[in-house]
Amino acid sequence: MFGRRSNTDTFREAVEKDYQDGEIIVREGELGGEMFIIQEGSVRVTTEVEDQEVELAILPRGEFFGEMSLLESLPRSATVRAVGATRVQVVQPGGLMLKFRRDPTFAFEMLQRLSGRVRHINEILAEALTHHHEGETIQESVQRSEYERVEEPPAEIPRTGDGDPQ
Repeated sequence: MFGRRSNTDTFREAVEKDYQDGEIIVREGELGGEMFIIQEGSVRVTTEVEDQEVELAILPRGEFFGEMSLLESLPRSATVRAVGATRVQVVQPGGLMLKFRRDPTFAFEMLQRLSGRVRHINEILAEALTHHHEGETIQESVQRSEYERVEEPPAEIPRTGDGDPQ
C-alpha cells in the first residue's frame, strides 16, 4: 500500500527528509502533528519502560509511523530512529485528510494496518500476562513472550533412562 503508491505525487503537500543511521526522527514525549511514510531504509521504534529502552518494532520501507500524534494531537508515544540511510515522506494533517477524500481505499488500507498492529500488541500482551513468572517484571514478560512467539523452541533431544542423550 504505502510502499507501492507513495511518492511525492501521493501527498502533494508532503516533503521528503533523509536521515542517517541512528538519527532520531521523532522523540517520545515531544509534540508533533505529522506522520511519516518510509520511502527508503527502515526505522526502529522504541519506548522507555522502567528507565530502559524497549524495542517495539522495526518498520521497513512502505510502512508508516507517527499517525497517532497526527490523529490525536498528543505527544509522541515512542522514539523512532533511522536504521541505515533512511528517507521518509512527511505528511501533514491536511495532506492526509485530502488523500482520504480522494482515495477512500487508502484510508481503509491504513485502518487495516493499524488494526493488525493492535491485534499483534494484544496477542503479545495476553501471552505475557498469561505466562507472567514470579519475580519477573511485566516488561520482561512482554519481551519473553514476543521472543517466544517468533522463535520456535529447539527440538528436545531424546534421552535414555540414565539422562544421557541417545
